[in-house]
Amino acid sequence: MVSKEEKSSIRERFLKVDTSNVADVLDEMGYPDQGLASAFQRQTGSERLAGWAYTIRGQMTPYGFGGDADKMKACAALSEGDVSVWSGDGDGICYFGELISIGMKEKGSVGAIVDGGLRDTSWINALGFTVFGRFRTPVQSISRWKVNAWNVPVYMEGATGRRVAVEPGDFILGDDDGALVIPQAILREVLERSERLTQQEIAIRQSLSEGMSLAAALEKYGHV
Repeated sequence: MVSKEEKSSIRERFLKVDTSNVADVLDEMGYPDQGLASAFQRQTGSERLAGWAYTIRGQMTPYGFGGDADKMKACAALSEGDVSVWSGDGDGICYFGELISIGMKEKGSVGAIVDGGLRDTSWINALGFTVFGRFRTPVQSISRWKVNAWNVPVYMEGATGRRVAVEPGDFILGDDDGALVIPQAILREVLERSERLTQQEIAIRQSLSEGMSLAAALEKYGHV
């Protein structure tokens, strides 16, 4: 069981490394297909996305107006440091907007990643809530798309493979280059190796700024 303090420390450390370095480490460790599809881009928020996956799954299905009670139940179980991961087949519609973002933030959630759309983006931006998604749309999910499970394994569209499996408790990291999923079983090793790679890059940049040639830097530090 990871303590609240340790989870906070791990998250803060991950916020200081780039997804590109983490992706390289995952390759070296034999996990080459953890990157999410390039369509997943930051839609709101100005900070990096880093936190533990809390999964929510839904599907397109016609139903009456009156809201989606299961969506509210799913969101009620979010906790501090969680990133809600929304999986489904909702092409063209919005999974959530401003009000649900407010509720997530109240729970201590640090952001969301959406295999679909979002709306109210200017208001979500004003909240400082970071959301990665595939598109923006004003079209709501009510009567069209409904939550059918949460805190279960889900699939998300992958960058190098058709799907990336996301287990509850896996780690989500996103920045301007995109987003990826780090399996919880290898989380600490990925973090430590990514930090070492980050320090190596810092040293290379410093040497280059002091006049060292790129060829000499690569010979000294190795390929990065």
